[in-house]
Amino acid sequence: MIRHLVFLNYADDVAQDTKDALMRDLAALQDEVDGIKAFCARPNVSPETGFIHGLTEMFWFDFRDVQARDAYLANETHKAIGARIMASLRGGADSIFVCDVEL
Repeated sequence: MIRHLVFLNYADDVAQDTKDALMRDLAALQDEVDGIKAFCARPNVSPETGFIHGLTEMFWFDFRDVQARDAYLANETHKAIGARIMASLRGGADSIFVCDVEL
């Protein structure tokens, strides 16, 4: 199984409703992409604020395998949501961190 973790630093003017809609749209990919086992989104509540680098929100997908993860990455709906996420970040690609791990 692959866990795909994504940490975000939203721009200050992004409303909570917008963030919630992005996460709902990502969650809906479970019905569109075969092999998604789970989705979760949470705020970063770490007290180690000096180490979070502004990455105050995060989500993850659990994928059955690498092929399912790769299908998600190639999915057009995912790409459109990703573009919306990137447009909502404080500094574009400098405001996102992605990490995939094998479980």
